[in-house]
Amino acid sequence: MAMSQTDTFDAAEFRRALGSFATGVTIITTRDASGNNIGLTANSFNSVSLNPPLVLWSLAESSSSLPAFRSAQHWAVHVLASDQEPLSTRFAKRGVDKFAGLDCEQGIDSIPLLRGCTARFECRTAFQYEGGDHVIFVGEVLNFVRAESAPLVFHSGRYADATRRDASLKPRNAYLAGSFNEDFLGYLLGRSHHQFFSKIRSYLDHEGLSDEEFYLLSTLTLKHDLTATEIDVGMAGVLDDHSAPALQSLLQRGLAQALPGSGGTAYELTLDGRACALRIISAAKAVESQLLERLGPGEGEVLKSLLNRLLSVTDAGASAIWQQP
Repeated sequence: MAMSQTDTFDAAEFRRALGSFATGVTIITTRDASGNNIGLTANSFNSVSLNPPLVLWSLAESSSSLPAFRSAQHWAVHVLASDQEPLSTRFAKRGVDKFAGLDCEQGIDSIPLLRGCTARFECRTAFQYEGGDHVIFVGEVLNFVRAESAPLVFHSGRYADATRRDASLKPRNAYLAGSFNEDFLGYLLGRSHHQFFSKIRSYLDHEGLSDEEFYLLSTLTLKHDLTATEIDVGMAGVLDDHSAPALQSLLQRGLAQALPGSGGTAYELTLDGRACALRIISAAKAVESQLLERLGPGEGEVLKSLLNRLLSVTDAGASAIWQQP
């Protein structure tokens, strides 16, 4: 429904509606008249023109950094990569030395340049405009660099991840109408799981471990000891009825041992069990590293984030095994 200028609306709801537009996250840097480095986090960055190359961003009238940017002839825009969330948080704070311990380069007019960004633009101030409760800065781009890393994204009041779509990966239709295709989530998860474990199964075979025994062995590395109840809760939906046989096998092989106590029997890895777990987990992490290197920069973090999100909505008890006692 169209809304006239005389209509009123909920400011909080309006803010949430604006937040549904995903934006990149940037850090803007410059130097003040005394030669001090100035920097802040902003998501108001946008392009203006390709020829001449112009970009803009805005800063609140209430910002303590406004005088420095009003008088600055040059400033730099850093488009943050997906792994630079801590840097964004640091530059969003007030009253701290934001540049402490950072290895910065020097740009035009000695402005500080941050490393590891998805893109970076060194700009000369071209125009300044009053824009309501903000000042809009328009800059002419003098130098820029870019990388292939995935950008950090801000959406609905929180950080998010973004990754590129591969236009060549278009799922084909199944031969039989109504059956699933290559875009079916179960197919993607199932085949990916099979392919991952096929690369570490030779290590399991060498140690004489089944998949179930490996799951339980690695789970027992998470805490000093786990009770049977904790094992059942942590393995629910993964091993279920297979957890007891797997536990008995580890006990018989001397890889785990029981610790009777007043709170019920608990189990821990023996020295041999820990050594075995370390060998297997090290091999599995090496396989993981090799696979993630085949993805684009930052896409591994995106993949893990989405899988964690999927797990949280499909298995509410999945986090039980990670909780502190």
